[in-house]
Amino acid sequence: MKIEEFKRTNATKEGGERFQLENGKLLDIDLNGTVMAKKGSMVAFTGNIEMSGKMSAEGGITGMVKSAVSSEGTPVMEAEGQGHLYVADQGKKVQVLHLNEGQSISVNGDDVLAFEYSVDYEISTIGSVGGAQAGGLTNVFLTGPGYIAITTHGDPLVMSPPVKTDPDATVAWSANLSPSISKNKAFEIGSTSGETYQMDFSGSEGFVVVQPYEEGGQQQ
Repeated sequence: MKIEEFKRTNATKEGGERFQLENGKLLDIDLNGTVMAKKGSMVAFTGNIEMSGKMSAEGGITGMVKSAVSSEGTPVMEAEGQGHLYVADQGKKVQVLHLNEGQSISVNGDDVLAFEYSVDYEISTIGSVGGAQAGGLTNVFLTGPGYIAITTHGDPLVMSPPVKTDPDATVAWSANLSPSISKNKAFEIGSTSGETYQMDFSGSEGFVVVQPYEEGGQQQ
């Protein structure tokens, strides 16, 4: 491929929404004000943008996504100014969603890439489980209005309840669902397989988002 063709093929896109995908793994935020993004996700920016980390203990728009079980967290940064902010996360695919006024979605804390400042978030720990495999099931309830961007390993699958899922493969679900945690007693004590625990989504309404990848289940 010649240089000029390479430049044309991979050039930034013009126009579009405030949250626009440059490709499947890179998000362009047309910034004129303030936006929240996962700390360390910035790969480039144009214009006049300042970024600052927000490390308060828990919750609030300037908080951090913190796990009450594992004491690990996903810090967020506040980007303010005017220009284009380009963000990504470890080559994961980016999914852009728009939440209407009062509309909510619950997202795995590590899968939140960015959201508009108009979007409120609340931290919630799902269930009480033991072991590193299923520990730290901390989710973020994002409530509109505004754009949000979440990440997935590969293409997501959206399912309707009732369904049971592997916690390590579960990305998000509609806020009207309240999953419970169950343990598969057929597995030996000390097993680190993702199948040891399941998230149980009951009911007949709503949706659950899973990915073809287990965040912790690949490690033994």
